[in-house]
Amino acid sequence: MDERERGGLPHAGPPSVIDTRGLTKRYRGGQLAVDGLDLTVPAGSVFGFLGPNGSGKTTTIRMLMGLIEPTAGTVRLLGRPMPRAARTVLPQVGALIEGPALYGFLSGRDNLVRYDSADPTADPRTRHARVAAALDRVGLTAAAGKKAKAYSLGMKQRLGLAAALLRPRRLLVLDEPTNGLDPQGMREIRTLIRELAADGTTVFLSSHLLDEIEQVCTHAAVMAQGRLVVQGEVAELASGARGRLVVTTPDPAEAARVLKELGVGDVTADGDRVTGEPPGRDLAEVTAALVTAGVRVRGLTVERASLEDAFVALTGEGFDVAG
Repeated sequence: MDERERGGLPHAGPPSVIDTRGLTKRYRGGQLAVDGLDLTVPAGSVFGFLGPNGSGKTTTIRMLMGLIEPTAGTVRLLGRPMPRAARTVLPQVGALIEGPALYGFLSGRDNLVRYDSADPTADPRTRHARVAAALDRVGLTAAAGKKAKAYSLGMKQRLGLAAALLRPRRLLVLDEPTNGLDPQGMREIRTLIRELAADGTTVFLSSHLLDEIEQVCTHAAVMAQGRLVVQGEVAELASGARGRLVVTTPDPAEAARVLKELGVGDVTADGDRVTGEPPGRDLAEVTAALVTAGVRVRGLTVERASLEDAFVALTGEGFDVAG
């Protein structure tokens, strides 16, 4: 068996911190949750993991972390095979998966002390300094003495993230890291993720918020029905989808009629905005046709495709926020 067959052949380009080959998980009863996944997460990236409900995201993450065994295929984390090298690799990996596990009767600070005490490599002499730094980094210093059971969902998410940040990590795996946060809290966590990446930590995050992925991620992968649909740089994924023609007018019904007569597909009207697929003709011709028909045109443009447009184009479905 050569190196490629063992799943150990490195890829050209930047080194990868997560590398799966043919990763498959079939549960008892025959359900195929993940089907032949080849995933490559470049070092230093902020990697978004997208997919509708039942697409295999959570099962994949659990296999990456060695929580469940794959039916077939290989996983390499930080260049080492999983789960065989879990004892060596996992101390270098921080994770927040399916919500943090907290002791409700303990304060936020004492929860982190307990997490840190469970790490055999952690120096107890500097434990309280590490805990204080982690609390400060996620904005929980003022609430550190409050019992965790009194925390809001957003505060619990922050505390779970603080636990993942007690030690410097080469890789951070986050499942819905902004779940339950208000808009300000979401912005703070996004900023923190960017700072971590700037410091050299690779961040792998699963999220149902497409705009979040677009704002914070450098790379992304899209899953559907257990299979990888596409992966690559976020900018390239979005550029692969067509934008939308947008006409702003106080005469939306008439504008929609004219656009349909011009052969524009998927025409929809919402208030004073009429949108459709980009036409195969010059926009000046479209504008002239609208004006000739008496439509008062206040604006006409083709908006850049978003990651959501790319997702719909790739999977043929909308995004299920339960994902």
